[in-house]
Amino acid sequence: MPMIEIRWHGRGGQGGVTSAELLAKAAYLDGYKGVQAFPYFGAERRGAPVKAFTRISDTEINVRSQIYTPNIVAIMDPGIIDLIDPTEGITKEGTIIINTPKAPSDFDYGDAKVWTYDGTGIALSYGLLVAGLPVVNTTMLGAFAKATGLVKLETVQQVIKANWPGKVGETNAAGAEAAYNSCITK
Repeated sequence: MPMIEIRWHGRGGQGGVTSAELLAKAAYLDGYKGVQAFPYFGAERRGAPVKAFTRISDTEINVRSQIYTPNIVAIMDPGIIDLIDPTEGITKEGTIIINTPKAPSDFDYGDAKVWTYDGTGIALSYGLLVAGLPVVNTTMLGAFAKATGLVKLETVQQVIKANWPGKVGETNAAGAEAAYNSCITK
């Protein structure tokens, strides 16, 4: 398998950096030999647009740059779409996963395959909140597992539970499963 590059777009406080890191852990547990996860740091603050990156590969990864031509784009906050073009540089037949209650057919990104799920609604229904705001990082991981098939849902849940032991991990793992089950494409 060639190296797969994932770019995460969200807002400060939504857990985009954590998503990137947890995906790398899940990919490693699922047998990928090369994994990388890292944030893009600027003047981030809660609510400001942020980016994070993940690379996964069957072989060692020696690239140490931002991701400019992602195979997959994960959009944690659909409001980002109005501020920037989160799909800039996406490969011709890339995959876009959007946290939105809208249908995939509401988006036109050319040859890219669009998947949608209501991660915010799931986060609210499961009580996945920080400072009263929904956190969609674990729901996005569930949707990612469904949309790409690159990692197993069970592995994603295992990594979530290891990161947050006890009831918090169990609840986040359940939210990831709900996202997995509700994620759809055209």
